[in-house]
Amino acid sequence: MATVLDELVKLLSLERIEENLYRGQSQDLGWGTVYGGQVIGQSLFAALHTVPTDRQVHSLHAYFLRPGDVSAPIVYDVERTRDGSSFTSRHVRAIQHGHPILEMSASFQKQEPGFDHQAPMPQVPPPEEAQNDQQRFAPYLEKLPDFMREIVIAQRPIEVRTVNEPDPMMRTAHPPERAVWFKATHALPDTPMLHQALLAYASDFSFITTSLKPHAVTWLTPGMQVASIDHSVWFHAPFRADQWLLHVMQSPRASGARGLVTGRIYTQAGVLVASTAQEGLVRQRET
Repeated sequence: MATVLDELVKLLSLERIEENLYRGQSQDLGWGTVYGGQVIGQSLFAALHTVPTDRQVHSLHAYFLRPGDVSAPIVYDVERTRDGSSFTSRHVRAIQHGHPILEMSASFQKQEPGFDHQAPMPQVPPPEEAQNDQQRFAPYLEKLPDFMREIVIAQRPIEVRTVNEPDPMMRTAHPPERAVWFKATHALPDTPMLHQALLAYASDFSFITTSLKPHAVTWLTPGMQVASIDHSVWFHAPFRADQWLLHVMQSPRASGARGLVTGRIYTQAGVLVASTAQEGLVRQRET
């Protein structure tokens, strides 16, 4: 694996400091605060460490309570709320400086057969025909703030390719829809919990900003305050995070300085492996 992917895997894996207590380091991606997907991925990894290996995560629901400090580690306190015959549930509190920055509930289930149907995968260009984010933003580098320029040109552990979105600066209004291909840049071990944590990590990419598209603004627009409030993922089927996954997003509503976005994640073969939802603060202040 490449160095940056090694670092991300190590970041998600956590250090066990006591029964049900884990510690994770923070990664500075240039935003000034901890990336929300990191805390979700680490919280899921902490919960998975306390669950029998024959049970896989089928849902998680997280609330962001405070911004994370990139200069400090995060302690994850796992409460073993239930261990049933088929389902296991866990509650995780991510703590920094004595205060929770995120709370997450997750549920795990033994594998069993059942009814099976899915929403069809939409027709979008394959990842081979889409530009990665570095290529998309290349013509606009001189117009970006210094910190954003560093983010764009930096090597990444997960490659992201947005389709049918030629203008990343959103200078005109567009429908509240987005489709993003993503995958780890190199092969990963055959460890399901790692792939699940990486999907949770990546599911926050370009998510809440989908609700800004009809309004011709981005999170970089002067006066914009954009922050995730909550985040949910439902896991439906096995997948690999080192193979292309398509996150199809749509924002059905924005109101009251909040935007709601829902999503579906497919394999390149068209299998729906996860569903997502997020509500976030999308507040425009006068400048």
